[in-house]
Amino acid sequence: MWQKLSLRARINLLLALILALGLGINIARLVLEAGPRVQAEDQSVIRLAREFVATIVAGLDEAPDPDARLDQIVQDLSRMRHVSITRQDGATAKSPDRPEDAGDQRAPPQWFVALVHPEQTSVRVPISVHGKPQSLVITSHPDDEVAEIWDGIVTQIEVGSAIAVALLLVTMLVVGRALAPLQALSQAMTGIEAGDYDARVEPGGSPELAAICAKLNHLAATLGDAVEGKRQLAERAVSLQDSERKEIARELHDEFGPYLFALRAHAGALTRLAEVEKPDPAALRKHGNAILEQVNALQQFTRRILERLRPVGLAELGLAEALGALVRLWSETHPEVEIESRISPALGDTGEMADLTIYRIVQEALTNVFRHAGATAVDITIEPVDRQAGLRGSRDCALVRIRDNGRGLLRDHRLGRGLTGMQERILALGGTLNINSSDDGVTVEALVPKAARS
Repeated sequence: MWQKLSLRARINLLLALILALGLGINIARLVLEAGPRVQAEDQSVIRLAREFVATIVAGLDEAPDPDARLDQIVQDLSRMRHVSITRQDGATAKSPDRPEDAGDQRAPPQWFVALVHPEQTSVRVPISVHGKPQSLVITSHPDDEVAEIWDGIVTQIEVGSAIAVALLLVTMLVVGRALAPLQALSQAMTGIEAGDYDARVEPGGSPELAAICAKLNHLAATLGDAVEGKRQLAERAVSLQDSERKEIARELHDEFGPYLFALRAHAGALTRLAEVEKPDPAALRKHGNAILEQVNALQQFTRRILERLRPVGLAELGLAEALGALVRLWSETHPEVEIESRISPALGDTGEMADLTIYRIVQEALTNVFRHAGATAVDITIEPVDRQAGLRGSRDCALVRIRDNGRGLLRDHRLGRGLTGMQERILALGGTLNINSSDDGVTVEALVPKAARS
């Protein structure tokens, strides 16, 4: 049942239990102290009354009428509370009427009287009137003291209960106001869970809850930005895929078309030569060599297209061998450009996704160099970086740097689709991509996080 109660109900219930327990302990203390208190009061009253009587009757024989004076003394002393005084002379006893208490004390219940169990105490004080022995009997009446104690207990219960109720109400009000933002927090969290990242909570309540409200608002804003960024990233990814498909289709049309036309022309020429009775061997060789050249060009073009779609041998041969094959391919097609490639032996295993990302960065950078830079030398370096220098502090990174000595980028240059796609890929992995251009060339530098180790 306790687990089903709200925080406000738990605090209020706990406070009510503490107040009730404190009041109960105080009342129990008063009840337990009632017996010793009644007994001590009874003995004290008897002792004082005895000394008082002894003092008053000391000069009784000197009074004109000692008997009348003694009756008057007994009558006056009968007004004392908690005791009664009676006169005994011989076999008779004279007891004046004891006045009732004028107070409005509450009558104690029988269980309380039985718990205290007071006993009456009587003390005889001997006196002499004209040589005739008499005595005054002082008798205690603890019922009055018991009634006083019970009245005090009832008053304590009433006052304590009123104070406890007032304190509980004030605490409930304070706790209610302090915990009021929790309802708004719950509603905001429900909205965020449903995808409403514009949900906000007005900071209020205690400083701690106000700080939580502010952090929740910041979290909602951050999640909204992240979701919007994810949506934009997906939109750009689809756009880049479509653009890449269009570019590949255009290259296939522009490259394959002339090659196929040339092959058809040479094949047609060979067919016509075959119909001649004595074909010219030189012409046959000419058309055959042309066909071989066109086929070789088609093979190289096909390899480049396949490399763009999926690096051949990356998973089987590893990153170093795949990059080596890529560099050799570009070196064969552009022998006038010197390409230097260095991969640090300390790089280690970076993971399949990181390998593919590194390969794509180098591939895109080399494509841009040969298309736009007009460079004569390209330097490729891949090496590990310290964990402190990497991102997110808990994953090692690979530093990929491609530097050329070309003409550099124009001041108003904007990243093309290829580098934009690489930037999105690297950001998705948690890395960074920087492109620095100067009159001495362009440097592409990327930090690619390695795969997390389980």
